[in-house]
Formats: sequence, C-alpha cells, structure tokens
Amino acid sequence: MTTETLTIARLGSGGDGIAEAPGGPVYVPFTLPGETVAVARVKNHGTVMSMSVASPERVEPPCVHFGPDGRNGTCGGCTLQHASDALYHDFKRGLVVNALKSKGLTPDVAPLVIARPGERRRVAFTARKTEKGMLLGFNQAGSHHIVSIEHCPIASDGIVSRLEDVRRVAAAIATSSEPFRLTVLETATGLDLAFEGVKKVGDRERRAVTECILALRGIARVSNDGEILIEPVKPEIDFAGVRVFPPAGGFTQATKPAEEAMAELVLDALGKAKRVADLFAGSGTFALRIARKAKVHAVEGDEKAIKALDHAARNTQGLKPVTVERRDLFRRPLMASELKVYDAVVFDPPRAGAEDQCKELARSGVKTIVAVSCNPVSLARDLSILTAAGYRIRLVTPIDQFLWSAHVEAVAVLEKAA
Repeated sequence: MTTETLTIARLGSGGDGIAEAPGGPVYVPFTLPGETVAVARVKNHGTVMSMSVASPERVEPPCVHFGPDGRNGTCGGCTLQHASDALYHDFKRGLVVNALKSKGLTPDVAPLVIARPGERRRVAFTARKTEKGMLLGFNQAGSHHIVSIEHCPIASDGIVSRLEDVRRVAAAIATSSEPFRLTVLETATGLDLAFEGVKKVGDRERRAVTECILALRGIARVSNDGEILIEPVKPEIDFAGVRVFPPAGGFTQATKPAEEAMAELVLDALGKAKRVADLFAGSGTFALRIARKAKVHAVEGDEKAIKALDHAARNTQGLKPVTVERRDLFRRPLMASELKVYDAVVFDPPRAGAEDQCKELARSGVKTIVAVSCNPVSLARDLSILTAAGYRIRLVTPIDQFLWSAHVEAVAVLEKAA
C-alpha cells in the first residue's frame, strides 16, 4: 500500500472518481471531478485519507449511512449521494450517451427522467442472524459486511416505517448465522417479503413465521425461494387500472413513477398500431397497458409471471384480446416470419439484452420497435444490430429509478426507414 496525492479527472461508469496516474487509472470512491485527495492506494484502488481541494458540486449526503464517515459503516446501497443534482443527472444521462457512442450511435438523447427520494417500492436487503440480534441492511461496497440500517432515504415510507417488523419476520425464518437476501415489495394490499437463500426451512420456522405474521398487520405474503410460506392476502399491484397479483419473488419495476414514465413512452411510440408483440413481458407491465388500445401477444419465459399476466387479462373488462406464450426468448427467439404479422414490437429483456432476438427483428421489417433496457451497454449493442438493418433511432430517453446509484434505464424508439 502506498500513499499519494491525486486529482480526480472524471467519474467512472460505476460512480467512482477516476484519477490518471503514471501506472494507469486509479479508482477512488466518494470523490468528484476536480477534487484533489490524498489516498491510500492498493493497486488501482484508492481510499481517501484527506481532501485538499473539494468540488463545488459536492453536497452533504442526506443519509447517515452513506460514505466513509457513515455512522454505522459505509452502506453499499448508494454511490453518489455526495454529488449535486446537476452533476448526478449529467452522469446518468452520460452513461447512455457514451454507451451508444461506443457503437457509433449518436441519436437524440432526451434529458434524464429523474428519480426522487422515497419512491422505491421494491428494495433488496441482506440479512443475517447474530448473537446481538438481526442485521438488516446493505452490504458494504466490496465486502460481505452488512451495514445495518434504521432509515433509508431512497425507500418508500411504507417500507421504512416497517423495518422493525421486517426484522422480526427475518429473525423468525432464519435457520443459521449465514447471510440471506430479502426483497421487500410494497403493494396495494401490504408488504410482500421474498426471502432467498434461507436453507433448511422446517416446521419450526414455518410456525414461527406464521405466528409472527398473524401478530402483525400489513404483511401480505412471505415466501422463500419462490415457495409461499404464508399469504394472508394476495399482494396486488396496479398497471394503469389492471389488477395484477405478481408471483412470489417475481420481477417488478423498482419505482412506480419510473414504470409510468416508461409505459407512457412505450404507448406514445406505438401510436395507432393495431397488433403488438410484447417480448420479455414479465407480469404485464406494458402488455396490459397496451391492451387498452391494441391486440397484444405477450411472450415471457417465466411460467409464474406469464400466468399472472394471463389471469389479469382474463379478469379485466375493456381490454383488447391478449394472448400469452411461455417461451425462452434467449434460446428460441421469435423468428422473422413470426414477427411480420405485428405492427409494432416492444422488448424489455434482462441486463444481458436481446441480441439473438434483435437479429430476428432486424430481418422482420416490423415498422416500429420500442426497446426498454436496464443496461446501456447491451442496449447499444442491440440498437446497433437494428440500425445496421435499416432502422432509425427516433429518440432515446434515459430514466432513473435507482437513485444515487450507477444504474440507469432507457427507452429507445426505432422505426423502419422507408
């Protein structure tokens, strides 16, 4: 380990400050461009020891758990609370712009749709049972140490106000001192607690969880690795007036405002399309909204998610016909011949993107394509496949729903060139 003074040149894609040193770039967390810092350096990673020049874009972090001076340790949930809104928003938009440029793409990129504190309805925690009690929080960046939290400015009041109850349920299900994951989703009917990695849950733990839930109010469901342990009431989410009962541990957009922003962009892009394919449809975030004005064929690989979508469509009046298909689009993408019957296609894949599906879309000639992505790098690759086949990118809109992190969503609208 060496100690040296560095000047931060820029922010990296992960949110760390980057300084150029003789031996190559050095990554320094919790720093901003223009700052001069003394760091303890190990290889290409620096830890701030002191700061002689601070950026005018530096602000006071709103959370006591954030940064190297966090009260209970450095929470790994956020990386950029110390940046001004202007710098942070430029950084997020820049992630999308730079990813597209790396593939030679320079479309219009709209201003960032911003996220605000208290919007997160889905939060993933790490938990571990100790002799002193139940740890519930986030892993410290780059380590397995759990920073226990009492407050979280990104999460909704409905989650933050119930953290002690969540700890009680976690303590009831824990079978050892091994850490496990817990995703908390706030729904219209109560909290949905989805545990992952709790090993050997037996009758004793099931009874303890049941007794705990019956003594509490506002917990809709508890599951472990997709198995429902208790469900006093079905968790319910709303997709523009369509009631959906998501599967245990299933994917849901992290914030309602971001979901609505993405859906509005999708619907605007579809225009007067009469027949639409929604690929990687999940539980119907887009398909069930589209069905208000067009016929939809929803394709999804997860059986429980597609069943939730189908159930919602069948039990909602006023929708156009919705057909569903369970299909692994990574192994078996819809072929160009299958796609030609649609006026428009929407796809919203996981972080890996939809490379093989885009190759078929490129051959299909579908007039309008809307790509929704949580990874600018895979989005840029997918868009490059489509533009090489004659599609024009009309607009790309970056959307923030993971506040103060280095994650950004984007919606890209493409149309087939005449």
